[in-house]
Amino acid sequence: MTSSLITSSFSRLSIFQYPTKISLFSTPFNINHKIKNLNRFRPVCSSMASGPKESPSNNPGLHSTSDEATKGYFMQQTMFRIKDPQISLDFYSRVLGMSLLKRLDFPEMKFSLYFMGYEKVETAPTDPSQRTVWTFGQKATIELTHNWGTESDPEFKGYHNGNSDPRGFGHIGITVDDTYKACERFESLGVEFVKKPDDGKMKGIAFVKDPDGYWIEIFDLKSIGNVTTAAA
Repeated sequence: MTSSLITSSFSRLSIFQYPTKISLFSTPFNINHKIKNLNRFRPVCSSMASGPKESPSNNPGLHSTSDEATKGYFMQQTMFRIKDPQISLDFYSRVLGMSLLKRLDFPEMKFSLYFMGYEKVETAPTDPSQRTVWTFGQKATIELTHNWGTESDPEFKGYHNGNSDPRGFGHIGITVDDTYKACERFESLGVEFVKKPDDGKMKGIAFVKDPDGYWIEIFDLKSIGNVTTAAA
């Protein structure tokens, strides 16, 4: 892994925004234009209004109150397309400790869905249809989507994880009790790392890859508090 890859993955924490290039003496010279351009060097936080950083006054476009129509909405799932369910289920259950909340098979369309999460499956209904409803009522699940045949197709090249050009999706995050102990275990299990806890400037957080190359951020509450103090 190159240092530039680590740096780019954490660009969201930068508090300065600089133009790619600047020349004070390009032709024709216009002092007013140059002063205006220099204002771009000011820290983003210089325009902060009084009050919490998360207030609408400091975040244009943010609404202070939610529409009554959205009452009851919550974040339920993130979907990953996977190549081989046997390998992915092993990773998410054995390595990350998740449970299979529900499996849905669609023979006519030749794909299956595996909903993984940290809920206690002992509380799930035994009736298959009711268990589906129960699963969709849980927060922060991972939906693993398997299109049948990819696991044995020699021509299948895998899925885009969002962290190479063109960049888009970044990662999910898992809270652990102790980042360093968790990463020692991951390393012993042969998990691939993007960033180990002591790599780079952001100490105490790590990034690993799942079997399909999707990035997963690993952190504990103490480390994430320490590493984000200056940005808070």
